[in-house]
Amino acid sequence: MKVALDVSAVPPHIAGAGRYIAELARRLPDAGVSTTLVTRRGDTERWRDRSPRAEVRGLMPNERVARLAYEAWLVGASVTARDSDIWHAPHYTMPRRGSTPTVVTIHDLTFFTNPEWHERSKVAFFRRAITYSAEHARVLVSVSDFSARLIDAMIPAHAPIVVAPLGVELAIFQPEDRDDESILRSHALPADVPFIFFVGTVEPRKGLDVLLDAFGEIARDDHEVELWLAGQAGWGEGPIEAQIEGHPFHARIRRLGFVVDALLPVLYRHARAVTYPSRGEGFGLPVLEAMACGASVVTTDGTVMAEVAGDGARLVPVGNADALAASLADVLHSSDDDRRQWARRARGRAEHFTWEACVAQHLVAYEKAMVS
Repeated sequence: MKVALDVSAVPPHIAGAGRYIAELARRLPDAGVSTTLVTRRGDTERWRDRSPRAEVRGLMPNERVARLAYEAWLVGASVTARDSDIWHAPHYTMPRRGSTPTVVTIHDLTFFTNPEWHERSKVAFFRRAITYSAEHARVLVSVSDFSARLIDAMIPAHAPIVVAPLGVELAIFQPEDRDDESILRSHALPADVPFIFFVGTVEPRKGLDVLLDAFGEIARDDHEVELWLAGQAGWGEGPIEAQIEGHPFHARIRRLGFVVDALLPVLYRHARAVTYPSRGEGFGLPVLEAMACGASVVTTDGTVMAEVAGDGARLVPVGNADALAASLADVLHSSDDDRRQWARRARGRAEHFTWEACVAQHLVAYEKAMVS
């Protein structure tokens, strides 16, 4: 089987959906798939390093608008597409010309359900693009049952769906302390401060406004705990930045920015609590990664994160700062026995999600697309 995987939407700092695409790029050749990675023209070396067994072709323009136009009207007729059994478009959009069977990953339907979470310029574009992909792809990949149900509800006349939940590298994201204190100090971070940890893009849907309100309640009673925020700046971060600057406990909020892969599991393990109060996602990878590390996780009920978490995390209502504060306070003051029980439960739940299983579901999708 020859698969062309479009990795051109993945930014330099890999997280979220980018992590999913990077794991596919690395693992498909090991699964016996002849893999061609289609990159931006200036981004070939990175992908050769990440997936040395794949062929890399820098076909896509570097600038975003030009890249999307090239994908829509030109790349589907390229030699790379014609020589492939499957074209996999892993980020909503797909070529509109060409005859190669196409598989498209639709991560979430928030452009339809909650347009206020996105830049206005993107909403109209991605609504049209997702609808087109859902109706014209041979097969759709959904990263969760939650998102698959939304596709059914929002775009009834869609292609067959294969659900492929994301995975976690269990050997890396694991509960065992690996000299965590030294690693923290090597990144100029204190190892003796209790902290609540959040990682995610700074944008409206992540619930950082709710977390900051909750931290205000917690910090009034707990004079030591800090809030550590990791992640890249997104769109609409202005109000969040203002809330942080004006926060009554601003001095106890630590901004980490983008966190390198080697540090992230340490932060999950060493945190007194990990929270991901997002209003909505396609999957919610930080919840899974934190649970794999045995962290005490608090996330939002009624979302895909609840589907991922199962019984491995505490759940609070979306947007409820009081409930979030109460649950985090419960975690902060829990006994060592309680923490060990939650850690075992979290790790056990996380072990249901592997990248190997995710890749296997993609092979199902590719086979289905070839015969449909």
